[in-house]
Amino acid sequence: MQALALLTTRAKLGPALVVAPASVCRNWVAETTRFAPALTPILFSESDRETTIRKAKPGHLIIVTYDLMAREEKLFTQKEWATLILDEAQAIKNRATKRSETAMALRGDFKIAMTGTPLENHLGELWNLFQFLNPGLLGSIGQFTERFALPIEKYRDENRREQLRRLVHPFILRRRKSEVLKDLPEKTEITLTVELPPEERAFYEALRRNAIEKLAATAGEEQAGQQHLRILAEIMRLRRAACHPSLADGGAGFTRSAKLELFSEIVDELLENGHKALVFSQFVDHLKILEKHLRSKKISYQYLDGSTPGKKRQAAIDAFQSGEGDIFLISLKAGGTGLNLTAADYVIHTDPWWNPAVEDQATDRAHRIGQERPVTAYRLVAEQTIEEKILQLHAQKRDLADSLLAGADVSARLSAQELMELLRDGGR
Repeated sequence: MQALALLTTRAKLGPALVVAPASVCRNWVAETTRFAPALTPILFSESDRETTIRKAKPGHLIIVTYDLMAREEKLFTQKEWATLILDEAQAIKNRATKRSETAMALRGDFKIAMTGTPLENHLGELWNLFQFLNPGLLGSIGQFTERFALPIEKYRDENRREQLRRLVHPFILRRRKSEVLKDLPEKTEITLTVELPPEERAFYEALRRNAIEKLAATAGEEQAGQQHLRILAEIMRLRRAACHPSLADGGAGFTRSAKLELFSEIVDELLENGHKALVFSQFVDHLKILEKHLRSKKISYQYLDGSTPGKKRQAAIDAFQSGEGDIFLISLKAGGTGLNLTAADYVIHTDPWWNPAVEDQATDRAHRIGQERPVTAYRLVAEQTIEEKILQLHAQKRDLADSLLAGADVSARLSAQELMELLRDGGR
């Protein structure tokens, strides 16, 4: 709403550009039409691209996905924009990507980066956001790493952290829901542990021990970066196995899983009591297993992942909001941000993500303006697996909240040694 108010105020100065994930572009059109009738929202699409940009004038709001912006770099970077807004700006966190390079080349008189997770992995992401907003403020990436990133992330230097906070603070407008939405219903978060049955436990343990043996065999033979990637790959296999054994190599014979059984019980109870739920997973093939289960029980649902076309995304969102479907299956990356799904009053996270802020944003698809009922978020965690270790990381990361950027998450990359400890401990 504040962004639309700003766009309306600056409309007479020239055309504006909003770059957003595909999942929320149509929502920008709908919200602009509803709350800012003085603006003309134009969804940049496959046809008449040059004409759309060439004829953009004061009062026009061009809305485009990050991928289309990068694909049509020349069109967008040659245009002068009165106002530039990056929605879910963490999309440009990696400075080596085409979308980041294109965003840096955009020409605008006034720039805004909107994000609930300005830091997802490391401080270099913060540098990239400010390179878009205020180039040079934080120096070169080399200077920033030497002055801030290394002392803060590696040595936990509180003085440098405070220096950085003071430097960026004037450019950050933070909005806590607890501050601006005092009438929002209560949100309750509940972690449900899942005990693996003997056969599933044995399968998981075999995977874990095999991973440790494989990594031990190559220790010292590879560069640090290669070893780091190998460990992450093994951890990914364990995370998938903790969701459902069939998602890991050798698990094809498993048709059920403890987590699926608990999911089924939760859904049955929610539906019996007239509730609707959003269900998130970072693994699309895990969502497909859940989808198959819902179909077998003839439970009405909607579905969205990264491959869902824009029009179908919006159709699924509109259908769910209007009462078509009791469950909405959503991949975390494709639908964890920007969507308004207040028809649901329950959220189920079927697998924990490294960064708790990402899960919080996904939960807030239901816990937001327009929600009239209390919201309950369940997190399903397989007992004595890598998932419990990730949950412990959540606690560590939340302890760092408010230490920088008045609440941004400073989540330094884990070293190869730290990842190996996760792997070794991920069965206790």
